[in-house]
Amino acid sequence: MENLLNTKVITQIGILVEDIEKVSQAYASFFGIDIPPIIVTDVAEVAQTEFMGQPSEARAKLAFFDMGSLQLELIEPDHHESTWRNYLNEHGEGPHHIAFVIEGMKEKIQLLNEQGFALQQKGEYTGGRYAYMDTFKELKVLIELLENDN
Repeated sequence: MENLLNTKVITQIGILVEDIEKVSQAYASFFGIDIPPIIVTDVAEVAQTEFMGQPSEARAKLAFFDMGSLQLELIEPDHHESTWRNYLNEHGEGPHHIAFVIEGMKEKIQLLNEQGFALQQKGEYTGGRYAYMDTFKELKVLIELLENDN
């Protein structure tokens, strides 16, 4: 059996929420830490967001909690169709993905596609790119690939 990603290090856990301000406060209170800034993903022209192979206007509010070796990402999606919105509508609030930092995004997407894991959504962020692969049937959560430029 091969390691499809060439890593076993989980970088991030993504959790979908309906109210990011409320849930950020809850996490901050629970862990006795500061609330991180809430950011909004870039507009479609900058993020080059694609959902199910089509350009998408989808955006989301994000909050990142650095929890030692793991990052916790809270995601409040807008109303546009996206992996975030559809998953939240179908499954409710809770875990959406586990993320891994990888190299060779195009090759990894192709390799996972060949294994039956379809690309759901991809886009750009400052300093890199992301891709969500549909591993839910087998892994009960999506896999997010993160490729950083540096």
